[in-house]
Amino acid sequence: MPYTIDSARNIFPSTLSADAVPATTARFAQLSVEDQLALIWFAYLEMGTNITIAAPGAANMQFAENTLDAIKKMTPREQSQVMCDLANRADTPISRTYAIWSPNLKLGFWYRLGEWMEQGLVAPIPEGYALSANANAVLKAIRELEPGQQITVLRNAVVDMGYDTSKLGSYTSVAEPMVLPTAPGERSQVSIEGIDNATVTAYMDNLNANDFDALIELFTDDGALQPPFRKPIVGRDAVLRFFREECQNLKLIPQRGIAEPAEDGYTQLKITGKCQTPWFGADVGMNIAWRFLLNEDNKIFFVAIDLLASPKELLNLIR
Repeated sequence: MPYTIDSARNIFPSTLSADAVPATTARFAQLSVEDQLALIWFAYLEMGTNITIAAPGAANMQFAENTLDAIKKMTPREQSQVMCDLANRADTPISRTYAIWSPNLKLGFWYRLGEWMEQGLVAPIPEGYALSANANAVLKAIRELEPGQQITVLRNAVVDMGYDTSKLGSYTSVAEPMVLPTAPGERSQVSIEGIDNATVTAYMDNLNANDFDALIELFTDDGALQPPFRKPIVGRDAVLRFFREECQNLKLIPQRGIAEPAEDGYTQLKITGKCQTPWFGADVGMNIAWRFLLNEDNKIFFVAIDLLASPKELLNLIR
């Protein structure tokens, strides 16, 4: 076979991803715990003005409610300590519980804490707390990002908190309850300028319908998916788990694309468009490129999802 996962990652190498996102995330990780927590708090206060609003009502928080209720009943000092423990990745019962939550649950958890801090139900950042120069620089960098990139940085900041799962041994991830796929008669179908490929359109349509069982059938057994700024997820079982835990209620809006033959009967395609998530609401979409490599049977061997550097990149379909 001419392709490996590593070689497949290099298709359409001119695609410009939003490198500012991992760079800003790395700068956040270098801050002190106090500055990390304060920056999240200040970013929450700026949502709707300088920073894109998240839409937490889209996540079902039932698996986090016991933890949230326990924190609400603590003293302010204990509440502050819990947040510091999460940022420090300390070995505590709450940090262990948090560690195995899906990204959406983690993001919803911090949004709920932000609401309670504003309402005085949870200890806020001390009045008059001043961010360090480095933290102010990171907050400024977040303000200057594209809307979808802003929330991606904030999401990345909280996803890595909690106890180190590599030290937990075997565990089962906790995600939102699965929603039923959209009924066949109620599904919408995408149309992509320049693309007439049943596998690619089925990928978009099934993901939009939350029909992950049909979606995974489009992949080869050893197929892989590469989310933005992450290593490829390899094998149908792992890819299906990713879809179920992190891709519920997405809305993909592909706009245009190109397809061209590759070696040994393979086909490579690049599609650009937008992706709306439950956390951004209908008015905000991430600028996305999907880079597909299909085998001779029109099955997905590899697909990369790239968060683009700028809206101008939506028009960049040059190989």
